[in-house]
This record gives sequence, structure tokens and C-alpha cells, in this order.
Amino acid sequence: MTAYIVRRLFATLPVMAVVALFVFFLLRFAPGDPAAIIAGDDATAESIAAVRVKLGLDRPVVEQFGVWLWDLMRGDLGVSIFSNLPVTRLIAQRVEPTLALALSTLFVAVALAIPIGVVAAWKARKLVDRLVMGFAVLGFAMPVFVLAYVLIYFFAVQWQLLPVQGYRPIGEGFWPFVECLILPSVALGVTYMALIARITRASMLEVLQQDYIRTANAKGLATDRVLLLHALKNAAVPIVTVIGIGIALLISGVVITETVFNIPGLGRLTVDAVLKRDYPIVQGLILVFAAAKVLVNLMIDISYAFLDPRIRY
Repeated sequence: MTAYIVRRLFATLPVMAVVALFVFFLLRFAPGDPAAIIAGDDATAESIAAVRVKLGLDRPVVEQFGVWLWDLMRGDLGVSIFSNLPVTRLIAQRVEPTLALALSTLFVAVALAIPIGVVAAWKARKLVDRLVMGFAVLGFAMPVFVLAYVLIYFFAVQWQLLPVQGYRPIGEGFWPFVECLILPSVALGVTYMALIARITRASMLEVLQQDYIRTANAKGLATDRVLLLHALKNAAVPIVTVIGIGIALLISGVVITETVFNIPGLGRLTVDAVLKRDYPIVQGLILVFAAAKVLVNLMIDISYAFLDPRIRY
């Protein structure tokens, strides 16, 4: 197991190197000049050139990449072009709201989707199963921002049960912290929940047709014991896999959700940086998101050894 973990860790290095290379050159060759944006609309060619020299944008692209890569290896993600603050500090200031939103969404989606999928498989081709499949189709079809505005209209504007937008740190109180995350977590988690519920149902249906499940039922074991201890355990591998794949949905959905609900997290920081063409922030954020995705995939691969003893590494 240790050797496998070490191999997987080393395998992430080429992935991160390719991500860094792609992001750097993609942003550099994209239309737009950050020096012209910083200098302003009325800036002269001389002032724009002076800004380019100050930012180091007058150097060859390969030299810029070498300097940036060397700083990256030392843990320096650069300095924001507009705020003149270290990118690591800006990310650290915004990571708490994003992490809170992602974890709350993950908890709500998994806690609800797996039981729903199990019940749908148990009651296959009955009313409960049809309702779950209808919810799954609706969850995939409805965009996050549409559901977010619907929830805001009813729960915040009409019924005034929850705040419209904003974020309260947990240090200001547990309930203010939770109530600011309820609507964003539901809006972001519906698609994720639909995906997990559908995969759980499909995996459970396959397992419930196995001979050992019929034997357990013939022995008179309780239904909940058969479903949870026998069927769900053996159906867990594809479920865990889709949970990991869904992390990508969270990363993309966080950007939209934080913008709609005015949450000052990494998603809002990404939008602001892209609009301003603040290259260091965009590069740092994409690397952080890529590293999070790689780490999640690593954890999923390791979990396979515990879920399925037939897997050997």
C-alpha cells in the first residue's frame, strides 16, 4: 500500500507540470493586454510600454515562464497585478468560504443521495423509483444559477426565511454561518445529488440480483441489514468513483454559486481575476483547483483497496 501511494504521488508531478505549462501559455496568448488595462483607456503607448516593463511582460514568453516556474517551485505564486498583494495571501483569505460551501454541499448531497438511490433500487419499477429517476433527470437538466434564483425568490424574498446572499464566518456564530450556506449548498448540490443517486441505484440493482443477496433474504435477514451490510458495501466502488468525479462539478459550480450568492470565495476571486486579466491570480487558482482534483482522485484510488479486496496494486 505504501509503495502504491508513493507511485501515485510521483505520478501527479507530470500532471501538475502539464497543467502549469498549459495555463501559462494559454493565458499569455489569449487576446488582451493587462498593461493596457492597468494603464487605463486614455493611456499613451509610452505609458503602456512602461507598465509592461514594470510587470516583466516585455521579456520573451519562455523567459517569463522560467521565472514563474522557479518562483512556483519555491512556493511563490506571484503578486497580483492590480492589488499588488501576494497571490498566496489572496487565496488564503478566500479559501474558507469556498471550503465551507464545498464541504456542506458534499455532505448534503452524499447524505441524501445514497439513501435515495438505495431505496429506488429496492423499490425498482415502482412509484418511488420513478420519482427518484424523475428527480435525477430534473437535477441534470436545471442549471445551477436558475435553481439558485428560484430558491432566493421563495426562501429569501417571499418567505424571508434565509438571507438573500453573503457569507458569515463560523467565528460569528454557528447558526449565522449555517443559514448563509443552506441555499447555496442546495442550489449547488442538486445536480451532484442527482448524479450520485442515479449511480447508486444502478450499482445496487446489479448487486441485488446476485445469488448471495437471494441467500441472505432466504435466511430471513432483515431488509435493512441486507441492503446496508451486504448490498451497499459491494456496490460502493462505482459510488465512490462518481463522488470523486463530482468534485469537478463542485469546482465549476462554486464559481457560479459564489457569484449568484455574493460569497467572497475562490469562485468570486476567479471571476474578478479573469475579467481583469490578472494573470498571476488566474494561474494560481487553476493550479490550486487542479491540485485539489488530483488529490481527490488519489484518495479515491487508495479507497479501492479497502472497498474491494480483489484489487491489487
